[in-house]
Amino acid sequence: MLVKDLSFEALPQLKLSDRVYQVLNLMQEHHVMDLAVTNEGKLAGLVNETTLLDVDDELSISEIPQPLHSYSVKEDEHFLKAFALANTYHLSVVPVVDKENNFIGAIEAGKLAGYVADFLQLQDPGALIVLEIDSSQYSFSEITKIVEANDAQITQLNTRPIRERNALEITIRINKLEVSDIVASFQRYDYLVKYYFGEELYTNELKENYENLMNYLNI
Repeated sequence: MLVKDLSFEALPQLKLSDRVYQVLNLMQEHHVMDLAVTNEGKLAGLVNETTLLDVDDELSISEIPQPLHSYSVKEDEHFLKAFALANTYHLSVVPVVDKENNFIGAIEAGKLAGYVADFLQLQDPGALIVLEIDSSQYSFSEITKIVEANDAQITQLNTRPIRERNALEITIRINKLEVSDIVASFQRYDYLVKYYFGEELYTNELKENYENLMNYLNI
């Protein structure tokens, strides 16, 4: 999904002539800590509440000593880039521009997190397995083969390098909840199964809670 496919927020565009106190009021009104500043339709930058709180509130945006932040994403970039930008620089709002730097709109970081959750299908039923293996042993085809041999399919797969021990953490989502056979298969292939969540774990937790309750009542 591209940035231009997302719904943009109805946030005010600031002018360089806007006063600091006006901008702070707008931020409070819209519950954001950043707002985009435009000049003749082009993005001039992003101003942050923390910066404004340290300056005279009668100054205009063009008069504040700190430069505006230049963070933005292009409308034809993948939306995960906008999410990464918001996460890296702790932005509450990400401005969107076209190739000529014309301001297109803005997306709130909270909405981006929701899009990421949908993208990862976190609401869909299925199991989650987290593996670890030496980086040199990683084989996407082998992982797929192990899962499919147990009558399941991978719906998501993400990897994260663990550089201190040259290993790879692999998180996979699977389209079934009963994963004990799949977990056992990975262990036979010398994968370290760090964590898994499926029906068995849920059932085991319920059973444990039930037994704890019965023990308590017997006392």
